[in-house]
Amino acid sequence: MPGENLSRDEARERAALLSVDGYEVSLDLRSAVGEGNGEPRTFRSVTTIRFRCNEPGASSFADLIAPSVTAVTLNGKDLDPGEVFDGSRIALEDLAAENELTVDARCAYSRTGEGMHRFVDPEDGEVYLYTQYEPADSRRVFANFEQPDLKAPFRFEVRAPQGWTVWGNGAGELTDGVWRFAETKPISTYITCVVAGPYHYVTDSYARTFEDGSRLEIPLGAMCRKGLAPYFEADDIFLITKQGLDFFHDHFDYPYPFGKYDQAFVPEYNLGAMENPGLVTFREEYIFRGKVTQASYESRANVILHEMAHMWFGDLVTMEWWDDLWLKESFADFMGTFANVGATRFTDAWITFANRRKAWAYRADQLPSTHPVTADIRDLQDAKLNFDGITYAKGASVLKQLVAYVGQDAFLEGARRYFKRNAYGNTRLGDLLSVLEETSGRDLTAWARSWLQTAGVNSLTPQVLLDEEGRIAELAVLQEAPESHAELRPHRVAVGLYRRTPEGALERYARVEADVEGPRTVIAELAGAETPELVLVNDDDLTYCKIRFDETSLAALREHLGAITDPLARALCWSALWNLTRDALLPARDFVDLVLRFAGRESEIGVVQMLHAWAESALVHYVAPDWRATGERLLAEGALRELRQAEAGSEHQLAWARFFASAATGEDDLALLKDLLDGTDVIEGLEVDQELRWAFLEPLAAHGVADEGVLAAELARDDTASGKRHQVRCLAARPSAAVKAQAWAQVVESDALSNALVEATISGFAQASQRELTAPYTPKYFEAIERVWAERSIQIGMDVVRGLFPAFQDSPETLAAADAWLAAHPDAAPALRRLVLEARDDLARGLRGQACDAREAVA
Repeated sequence: MPGENLSRDEARERAALLSVDGYEVSLDLRSAVGEGNGEPRTFRSVTTIRFRCNEPGASSFADLIAPSVTAVTLNGKDLDPGEVFDGSRIALEDLAAENELTVDARCAYSRTGEGMHRFVDPEDGEVYLYTQYEPADSRRVFANFEQPDLKAPFRFEVRAPQGWTVWGNGAGELTDGVWRFAETKPISTYITCVVAGPYHYVTDSYARTFEDGSRLEIPLGAMCRKGLAPYFEADDIFLITKQGLDFFHDHFDYPYPFGKYDQAFVPEYNLGAMENPGLVTFREEYIFRGKVTQASYESRANVILHEMAHMWFGDLVTMEWWDDLWLKESFADFMGTFANVGATRFTDAWITFANRRKAWAYRADQLPSTHPVTADIRDLQDAKLNFDGITYAKGASVLKQLVAYVGQDAFLEGARRYFKRNAYGNTRLGDLLSVLEETSGRDLTAWARSWLQTAGVNSLTPQVLLDEEGRIAELAVLQEAPESHAELRPHRVAVGLYRRTPEGALERYARVEADVEGPRTVIAELAGAETPELVLVNDDDLTYCKIRFDETSLAALREHLGAITDPLARALCWSALWNLTRDALLPARDFVDLVLRFAGRESEIGVVQMLHAWAESALVHYVAPDWRATGERLLAEGALRELRQAEAGSEHQLAWARFFASAATGEDDLALLKDLLDGTDVIEGLEVDQELRWAFLEPLAAHGVADEGVLAAELARDDTASGKRHQVRCLAARPSAAVKAQAWAQVVESDALSNALVEATISGFAQASQRELTAPYTPKYFEAIERVWAERSIQIGMDVVRGLFPAFQDSPETLAAADAWLAAHPDAAPALRRLVLEARDDLARGLRGQACDAREAVA
């Protein structure tokens, strides 16, 4: 991989030297079908690049990762591929003022989701192709200058097997056996795209007439594998798409600039989605084969709108280098929720944002690898790892704070000016801040330094002093920061006061917005207010912080959390309690108890499902080990109780059924799961569809109840790509030393599995209930990871290093083993060290939580 890396300094030097006028790319994908010859499959890729050089006579390089290069021609002169191509770069010497480079190469199909991914559907043998490039994998498909600030128009032509359809960024048509696509606007290499195969394709259209009388018509398309066509809800996808286009046209005052709008749901995708202009790609898991809750539909809508926001933030205007990745991802993450609330049926999406997205950000911001929102990205490996909770969710949270700080109208007007001034160009932080300063009249220098250029999360705690009459004499907000990141920031917050009504509901009776700065801020407007039972210092979730509670408020939550009537306030309290648990300030068994007592009363299904995940994490990582068996029993009993009490056929019933399956460990619970699978027991209203069958089978496999024969029979029942992934995970989950050895070898010692099956195998291998069985793999992990990182693609390397870290071997000895590896490998790839550091930190946090929980038992 070092040879495939590209540093920021190299990119800056090349951007100062070169300007790209256009690409012509010809791909021959007919080799995707038919029998192979035993060799790795390749396809022909011919690229012609027209570009200028500011210093004639200078040298540079083009990027290409390919098994072989047939010919290289620069300005009419044939170059020896053996001399100029080193496997990842093509050396370009003695450049002219105007240049034409043609590269004829054999490029490899991918099984890792990077470059041109090739998937064979086990259900019908059909082959499906798609590309995925971010941050720098277009060079696996065609020769180019692989960096975001060397934008250019692209023309693609593709030869494909007969009967296939091919899609690209622009509109395409088939003539004389060749698919030819309209030239794109100037875009970056990483957002070019090709999708090809016998996809199921549905069309629609969008039209908009603007105030000046101009009219915009956008052809819409949506596609998936033929095997998923019966489940494809194209109408809902188009509904969200049209609502989003209306919303962004209303707010951005810049018509959608890329012609058509196709959305492809593709197999074995290694991320959520990708914003290729005119051809957005999504993981096909957003097509629901079974019953799901509204939280899943909300999540899909959010992703559709996130990617759509990128058409402006990222595609039209692109960051200069990956340092400013937040200029697209933070904005898209914010805009996804902003548009979901403003344009779709998911009007409570900010609750999900507060509960789910911010949890991702808070975790990432407390890791040793935390970084400012505007990060220091030295090279492409750094860039790959910075698609993280900071860049996405913290960045989006900071933008929400910025909207509160400058006002929504000023923020949106700033965005409009930003698009118009920088269309088809590249920007840095200062370009955005300058327009926001114009529109808001505020100096954002200090704000940007505090929020965008420093790392870490602050804690805000209320301090309430009462007078002799029992009213508030003074209410202050205390701000703290960890020693490692001591920045105290300016926060725009809403402070809410809550008390119980005669009917027992816990309701807000006072709210004040204020600017919090420094270690202690007095909220003068609340002096004289009646005594609260609960003070919520980030009511309405305006800022990004960890909420803390005074003793009175915490006591009220322990007794009356379920009585809070406002769903966002309730979600914020749950999030704060989870942060207290992770920070070893609240015993994990207390958090489990709160979930058991109050989660059944939670109306927001997305919050319910988040609480299930947190309760499971508390039990696995944070409770004292000698209480785990008790906690397992209590969670399973509680989940079954809520399952039986839930409304028949409701999404709450489905959520509790899935949680019961994940919590089931006892004989009676496992027997019930088996009976529900066999149909010998029934819970009224609960439809055990195929996806729920697999959810029940995994714990049965992990506890030795479902053997290989049972799993083979289930695959025969669901002989699909989805079924195969489920079966592979269940097979690896079985409690056998031989099974674990086989799973380990398949992932660590071989590269035969696709990225989706690597992911499934790792998920099955790592079972919290099998700590003793997987203990021998702790030393093997530390022996293998440097070799795996060197030999495998960065995506597979990340999956292995993260997924196989011995997180369930939660002991000081494992912590010492991680420290020993880090000490012995100071020169290992920085991205690899970062992954180990993060996993080590999670382990240390878990041990601190266990110690806190053990103290509770003694007390």
